[in-house]
Amino acid sequence: MYERQAARFDGRKNHSIKTSSNTTINSKSLKDSRKSRSKSNSSHNNNNDQEPERLEIVDLSGMSLETLPKPSINLAAICKLDLSNNNLETIPESLTARLLNVVVLDVHSNQLTSLPNSIGCLSKLKIVNVSGNLLSSLPRTIENCRSLEELNANFNKLTLLPDTIGFELLSLKKLSVNSNKLVFLPYSISHATALRVLDVRLNCLRSLPEDLENLVNLEILNVSQNFQYLIELPYSIGLLMSLVELDVSYNKISELPTSLGCLRKLQKLRVEGNPLVSPPLEVMEQGLQAVRQYMSEKINGYHKDSPKKKSWLKSLKKYGTFNGLGNATPGRRSYEVERGLVLPEYRPIDALASPRYNLGIFSPKRFFSSPRNYFSKLR
Repeated sequence: MYERQAARFDGRKNHSIKTSSNTTINSKSLKDSRKSRSKSNSSHNNNNDQEPERLEIVDLSGMSLETLPKPSINLAAICKLDLSNNNLETIPESLTARLLNVVVLDVHSNQLTSLPNSIGCLSKLKIVNVSGNLLSSLPRTIENCRSLEELNANFNKLTLLPDTIGFELLSLKKLSVNSNKLVFLPYSISHATALRVLDVRLNCLRSLPEDLENLVNLEILNVSQNFQYLIELPYSIGLLMSLVELDVSYNKISELPTSLGCLRKLQKLRVEGNPLVSPPLEVMEQGLQAVRQYMSEKINGYHKDSPKKKSWLKSLKKYGTFNGLGNATPGRRSYEVERGLVLPEYRPIDALASPRYNLGIFSPKRFFSSPRNYFSKLR
């Protein structure tokens, strides 16, 4: 059972400490009250020797601390430690290593240039907020926090993330690293299959990992405002079947992958601030449903801006090399359509072929005819 109590840290300065009732007490009065409370607690503990120690919430936020006062309580009894909005430049390794039961660690808005390596000892840690500091990297040992579900490292100076962070943090549901200097995301991030929110806006990303389809639970993806650095999206972004929100605004993307037409759960798409050519502006102005339909039709080759299929169909129609339909009469054509002799879709072929000349194995008729009929003629 968690119990919010006043933080019991001793120090030379007379620090004021916040409690759950929003009252403020100082460390001197806290010492006096602790003496009387310790006597009553000792008699109570004698009668309840088997009662487990209650976990405490320690709040030292907004106190302009430059260093942490010496703790006089058992650090293993803390479940939440809030050191935010201070002037801390470091967190002692020894202090962090003893926070064995801490679940929430909040150190945002300080002057931290690094995190202690001993953070890897916190096996029960679920939420970490280190935003608004001066961090250029995260300790590799953070991968040992296997229970971690939410990591907020916004507004730092991160240039990279630990290489294997996605392989180790399999419980991670939210990763927010916006407003940093990241050039790329580690390949392993595509293996963080529990991830639901990925926020990497306002960085310097050149590309995204190719295997994003492994993020089967991802619902929100924000890669906006990487400006001139991000020029394309991987095809796998359209295979995120749980995706609900996608923000790719203010980049240098000229073409969205056609796979976006497969995102059936997508409800919000932001693409403004990009030099988009495909889909065209008139399609984008019609809304998400029109974009999805445009992409689906482009996948199936129905749109005129599919260059390979357009060129093949033109040639086949002009020279009448596809099942003889170019010279067929209207009645003959309708008959063959009814009999299922006309193929509904065409596949582009990258080969040396010309409908004008009979080049044998490279002929378009060779590819669009059944193998049995074609090779029977060669015999």
